[in-house]
Amino acid sequence: MKDRVYSEKMDSVERFRFNASVVDVFPDMINRSVPGYETMIGFSGIIADRYIQPQTNCYDLGCSLGASSFAIANHVNHFDYSIIAVDNSPEMTERFAKIKQRQITTVPIDIRCMDVMDTDINNASFAVMNFTLQFIAPELRDEIIKKIYAGLNPGGALMLSEKIIFDSEKEQSFIEQNHYAFKKSNGYSELEISQKRTALENVLIAETISEHIGRFQRCGFAEAYKWYQCLNFVSFVAVKK
Repeated sequence: MKDRVYSEKMDSVERFRFNASVVDVFPDMINRSVPGYETMIGFSGIIADRYIQPQTNCYDLGCSLGASSFAIANHVNHFDYSIIAVDNSPEMTERFAKIKQRQITTVPIDIRCMDVMDTDINNASFAVMNFTLQFIAPELRDEIIKKIYAGLNPGGALMLSEKIIFDSEKEQSFIEQNHYAFKKSNGYSELEISQKRTALENVLIAETISEHIGRFQRCGFAEAYKWYQCLNFVSFVAVKK
């Protein structure tokens, strides 16, 4: 279904929420808004195949409609592991469960409607957070990354994808202009772009690449790499030794 959530002029733009209206159009919304999204989702499975070990858990934290979970289930070359998919939006998890019924997977996917902050991470060899941390309050971000680190087995990894900001005002302006042009090229009007920006203000709080790398290091990860970037969207892999 095509995203038209912000296509009509609103007297007052509400804070962005992953409610039913967003869930209905989510695949179209994110593909038209996030450059490189399909590449990052596809690589969720490719990277997971390197780290997931038999008889361990894989966590999809902020799973939305399960794109990362399905990518992992379809790419990992063995089946002796479990995927635990977590999202705090009941509309998302209910729709994910319906989609899962139509999918053929040889790996169990346990869908849980709960806050990732309340999720126990145990016996994990891989975790993925695709565009989730940016919606968590900044003062809580170290806490969740430390929890993931503690729950990973040695040799396990976290894949984290996020929208970022830049230290340089000129670079920030250049990237923003190109991101705006990307959305325009995908059919979004100026009104839609403006109203969605307003809805996301103080909801999606982006950080710099150096802030993310610094957090990985503070939270114990021995290695952290930026493996992909398209405009102001990046993906990292952090490895526990």
